[in-house]
Amino acid sequence: MTYSMKNTFTALALAFGFFFTLSAPAIAADKVAYFAGGCFWCTEADFEKIDGVGDVISGFMGGAEPDPSYRDVAYGRTTHRETVKVPYDDTKVSYQQLLSAFWRMHDPSDGKGSFVDRGRHYSSAIFYVDAEQKRLAEGAVAALMNSEKFDRPITTEVAKAEGFYAAEGYHQDYYKKAATKYKYYRFRSGRDQFIKAVWKGDDKVYQLAAR
Repeated sequence: MTYSMKNTFTALALAFGFFFTLSAPAIAADKVAYFAGGCFWCTEADFEKIDGVGDVISGFMGGAEPDPSYRDVAYGRTTHRETVKVPYDDTKVSYQQLLSAFWRMHDPSDGKGSFVDRGRHYSSAIFYVDAEQKRLAEGAVAALMNSEKFDRPITTEVAKAEGFYAAEGYHQDYYKKAATKYKYYRFRSGRDQFIKAVWKGDDKVYQLAAR
C-alpha cells in the first residue's frame, strides 16, 4: 500500500498549529528534547520537517555503558535505545506539539521493538530534561493510555535524559545521504502504512496535565 508521509504530516501540521519545511531551518533552538521511536533515521527525518526544529541528531540514550557504537547497540550489547536529540525554538513549536508529533511517528504500544526492527534498543521512550517536560510527557502517556486508542497498553517509557551519545556520522541525515535506500527501508518496514491506518483523521491532543 503506497502512502505519502508528507501529506499526513502536512495535515497534522494544520491540526497542531505548526508547519513543515523541506529541511531543518537555521533557528534559535534554545530548548532540547529527546525521543526514542524505533529507527532513528525515521524519527530524525520526521522531526526535521517540523518548523521550529533545528538539526536533529541521531544517537543513543538510556543505557549505562559509555560511548556506545552503533554495532554495540544494534547487537544488544548495551541497554541504550536509538534516540534523537531534537533542538527546538519554543516560540515556534511547543514541547506538547513535539509530543503530539512523536506519537504519530511510531507504534507506542510495541514494547519489544518497532515494526521490522526488534529489540529493546528500538522500543519507545521519552527522555525529559526538566520537570515541565516530565509533567507533560507523563500526562501525554497517561492520556493516550486512557483513550484506549490502541488494543495494547502504551509501553513508552518516561525517563530522565542522561548520557546522550551521537551515532556515527554516516547515520546523520541518512534520509538525505541515501534517499533511495532510506525510502525503500521505510516503506518495507510498514511504518507509514501503520501511521496512516491508526492516525488518519485523528488530531486530538493527548494530555492529562494542565497546559
